[in-house]
Amino acid sequence: MDSNLKRVRVIADYQFGRGVGAALFPENVEFQFSSTGRVRQILSQRERLATLRAKDGMLTLSIKGAQRIHGFLAYPKMRVVVNPEAAPFVSQGKNAFSRHVANVDPDIRAGDEVLLVDREDRLLATGQAKLSPEEMLSFKKGVAVEVRYGISKGSNSAAKITHSHIYIEE
Repeated sequence: MDSNLKRVRVIADYQFGRGVGAALFPENVEFQFSSTGRVRQILSQRERLATLRAKDGMLTLSIKGAQRIHGFLAYPKMRVVVNPEAAPFVSQGKNAFSRHVANVDPDIRAGDEVLLVDREDRLLATGQAKLSPEEMLSFKKGVAVEVRYGISKGSNSAAKITHSHIYIEE
């Protein structure tokens, strides 16, 4: 197995749970590298699954990556459930406020990359938790999850990567 693939799978397992690495990153992923030669983007069929953040070595998810994790992890793992009034806005990429949170995985920590879903567990968006689960459920003001990509925001979530620094691993 390629060392880059092994590395990003280990990071995904650590960040999201055992087995997520293989579910998120299939054997045929492509890597986009920074100018220093480090993995920056992980792609599948030229669509971004995740980005490896330089500042802390953790992954941020695209909608495509969030869909893979959503299909692998059982509810309520890594999920923040928003109420029906907020679901359309969150799916368009708007932040989820505390007053919109109906339920949350109790194991989430502030700073975690999370999946935002509606009450039927339909994926709406992906983003970064800004509060603990207890705070999300008890606060009436403030951003609970800073949304990166909403499922309805097709131009950002399904963008094809066409940079010249893509290396296809076989």
